[in-house]
Amino acid sequence: MKGNLKVIISGGGTGGHIFPAVSIANAIKEQHPDAEILFVGAEGRMEMQRVPAAGYKIIGLPVAGFDRKHLLKNFSVIIKLIRSQWKARKIIKEFKPDVAVGVGGYASGPTLKMAGMMGVPTLLQEQNSYAGVTNKLLAKKACKICVAYEGMEKFFDKDKIIITGNPVRQGLLNHNISHEDAVKSFGLDPQKKTVLIIGGSLGARTLNNCMINGIETIRKSDVQVIWQTGKGYINEARSAMEKIGNVPNVFVTDFISDMATAYSAADLIISRAGASSISEFCLLGKPVILVPSPNVAEDHQTKNALALVNKDAALYVKDKEADGKLLELAIQTVAQPDKLKDLSTNIKKLAYTDSANVIAREVCKLALNHKG
Repeated sequence: MKGNLKVIISGGGTGGHIFPAVSIANAIKEQHPDAEILFVGAEGRMEMQRVPAAGYKIIGLPVAGFDRKHLLKNFSVIIKLIRSQWKARKIIKEFKPDVAVGVGGYASGPTLKMAGMMGVPTLLQEQNSYAGVTNKLLAKKACKICVAYEGMEKFFDKDKIIITGNPVRQGLLNHNISHEDAVKSFGLDPQKKTVLIIGGSLGARTLNNCMINGIETIRKSDVQVIWQTGKGYINEARSAMEKIGNVPNVFVTDFISDMATAYSAADLIISRAGASSISEFCLLGKPVILVPSPNVAEDHQTKNALALVNKDAALYVKDKEADGKLLELAIQTVAQPDKLKDLSTNIKKLAYTDSANVIAREVCKLALNHKG
């Protein structure tokens, strides 16, 4: 074998794509410490800061997502896509990767397409229970497809599929803070039931509206809330709390850097139904109410949620019904220890452990075969 393994990992856009990608990169480095890893992301997106912070080099493509509601606006998107393909081709030609990995997100399309055309073996990581258009197209040339759900042969060649689960951010499983200390770290009462509301790094309008409209209900209840708003909603949230005065049973913040402690504090979680988050809930056995985002391709979050609901592993509220139902359901559920225990037991049955290492082994196999 000549030289070190060279790996491109492409994708991003949200934490749900970035954290698994970094976990895969770290696992590759553990297995092959001399491996060279280059990330390819989308200019202006979150990965351009998060990936260097994790210790890896990243190059951005001028790519953007299609506007499915306003098709006439997509002319500039197509131009950016063409430019991105040319830039991806240049990156691949210069870096000479032995394998290219797509984790989802805007940049993975042009990068993996050009890698396949240039004879570089490719591996896809499909996080969701319903495959997106891009991955279905890329799958035709992919060598391996790592999935997190059973039944994905309806989208992909079954001979290429490996069920690995989704990698989760490192540090979640070996975190040993107690529930009591975790609750105290947010300035809350360990004797009370705690609900964690997470809208992702960007925030979730519906979840925030539910809290803004229901703060008085929460204040009067025996439940306390850790409320992560996302960066776009923190001022609105704080303003709503100030209007009604002191709310000692709500801790509000725009971003939680230590999610392991937040999860440890939570008796119940309210969340969107992104694949990466669901994988974390499964591994940790956390009871959850899922409110799928309606603003995602092919409504894949609803399909993710129903995969759990059909196994009594989660509760589910439609986005359009959340304002009237969500907080009431949370307050009722968190007061039922047997219900919480059943949800925890059932969701833990769906967990896959060691996903990052399993995927990394497949990546390295492809790279080694390519090197000869």
